[in-house]
Amino acid sequence: MKKVALYIFCLFFATAGFGHFILEPFFTGAMPEWVPFRKAIVYISGVMEILLAIGLFMKRTRKQAGLLIAVFLVLVFPVNVYMALTAENYDVPAIVLWLRLPLQFVLIWWVLKIRK
Repeated sequence: MKKVALYIFCLFFATAGFGHFILEPFFTGAMPEWVPFRKAIVYISGVMEILLAIGLFMKRTRKQAGLLIAVFLVLVFPVNVYMALTAENYDVPAIVLWLRLPLQFVLIWWVLKIRK
């Protein structure tokens, strides 16, 4: 079961990374206007998510990648809060944006469990 959870998380995280390239305008718009280099940040974070997913998949780097993913999820949490507070700017129901906040903690718990 742990392997399945690992593979699902890796697939989810890599897909999210590719999403940064496919849906770049959405991710760029998710950040406050005052953030500089928003487009570059979106692309860099997409690459990071893909590389971290690969690192989590590989047994040799799993522990380090899992910890880095947890840190990454903490660092992007303010963007999720911003989106929930400015839900009217998105074509996503506000409740989805608010429910996404506790999901971030579930993802952190999940990756810390499967990295061992």
